[in-house]
Amino acid sequence: MIDDLGELRTFQRILARGSLSAAARDLGVGLAVVSKRLATLERRVGARLINRTTRSLSPTEAGAALAIHVERVLDEIDAAEAQLASGRDGPHGLLRVSAPISFGRIHLAPIAADLIARHPRLDIELLLSDRIVDLVEERIDIAVRIGPPRDSTAVMRKLADGRRILVASPAYLDRHGRPRGPDDLEGHVWLRYGDGLMPWRLEGPDGAVAELPARPRLRADNGDAVQDWAIAGCGIMLKSSVDVAAEVRAERLEQVLPDWRSAPTPIYALLPSARHLASKARVFLDAAVERLEGL
Repeated sequence: MIDDLGELRTFQRILARGSLSAAARDLGVGLAVVSKRLATLERRVGARLINRTTRSLSPTEAGAALAIHVERVLDEIDAAEAQLASGRDGPHGLLRVSAPISFGRIHLAPIAADLIARHPRLDIELLLSDRIVDLVEERIDIAVRIGPPRDSTAVMRKLADGRRILVASPAYLDRHGRPRGPDDLEGHVWLRYGDGLMPWRLEGPDGAVAELPARPRLRADNGDAVQDWAIAGCGIMLKSSVDVAAEVRAERLEQVLPDWRSAPTPIYALLPSARHLASKARVFLDAAVERLEGL
């Protein structure tokens, strides 16, 4: 039977900090105490919980499964203590958020900085990657994704509907001309993210649809690099309107064919479970919705 909160908190801090020594410093105890608590907890559950090498530390399969429940239990206890102490339930603990690189850098990084300034007991780890993460295995509290939802056992919360638009720098359009319709795009330089094979499908006035082959002269596996090319005047790219809103306002980019855009693309957050939404996750999601609505 697991009935020692000290062991659970120690286990949680080891995973959060990535080492026993860092967890010891956080908890204000000696390294030997942390080692003993971990060993005792592993004896209680009858399984190894953490794989350790000289350079890294990671949860075992049993450890990753236990970590999810430990986070929820500790969140509940901390919330109850905070409510009793201050009369309100404030966000606290470590929040791990995964998101695509460009979207996370532009939108979620500012949210994270603002939230920790307003909530002294909240820590946020932002994990930016364009790959699909495993929420349970990688101990992710919130995973933000863009595009049609895939089948998942996770809980989904829609943050906004995004649309992709054509943009280029004013200098590029001054040199090459401003297209009035899809037919005027022939001969333009295309900048693309990814393999560059699928045509771009755009919706226009009165239900019109256009498919652009958009064979790229320049392409990259990083969206920020493509956007840098566009700002530098290298060509036209297709990008989420929320990601280029600031650049368009600053006139570093200009929308091409303003009446044409992609079909709505959902921006949504995945959460491991609906049973308990900790206040730390709630305030982050609310802030994300507010920011995206403002764009």
